[in-house]
Amino acid sequence: MTYPTLDLIDRKIVAALMDDATTPIAQIADKVGLSQTPCWKRIQKLEASGVIRKRVALADPAMLGLALTVFVGIEAPDHTAEWREAFARALDRLPQVMEAWRMAGDVDYLLRVAVADMADYDAFYRALTDAVPIKNVTSQFAMERLRHTTAYPINTRDR
Repeated sequence: MTYPTLDLIDRKIVAALMDDATTPIAQIADKVGLSQTPCWKRIQKLEASGVIRKRVALADPAMLGLALTVFVGIEAPDHTAEWREAFARALDRLPQVMEAWRMAGDVDYLLRVAVADMADYDAFYRALTDAVPIKNVTSQFAMERLRHTTAYPINTRDR
């Protein structure tokens, strides 16, 4: 897979949008030293190439009644394509799963799950384990979020 090469202006545009996707084009253009039209064309190119995948609003999970974050480690009973596909379909039916990663190490998959409380997690756990065979499930409950960002640390200085 080949990835697009980003110059300094592209990196600055992406950094500005990761900081606040609602920033007006005029402000972004001013930040990166372009006029509005070339800046907008670069943003469109970054979207078309997949560098910018989506622009979203970030919500506070506690304010939405989803105050409990659980990191769930999954050990697969086998590693067949059939099991992986069934697991992926099960995850698609579980909106509580915010992220799912295939891992190397002690667990095969790591999920970040957002639920209201322990009873809500128990319902999620039952739905997951009913949906697909699992060798082992390990749950770790987050007590406090110390840092959270969705912005990747890209270099916005000339190399």
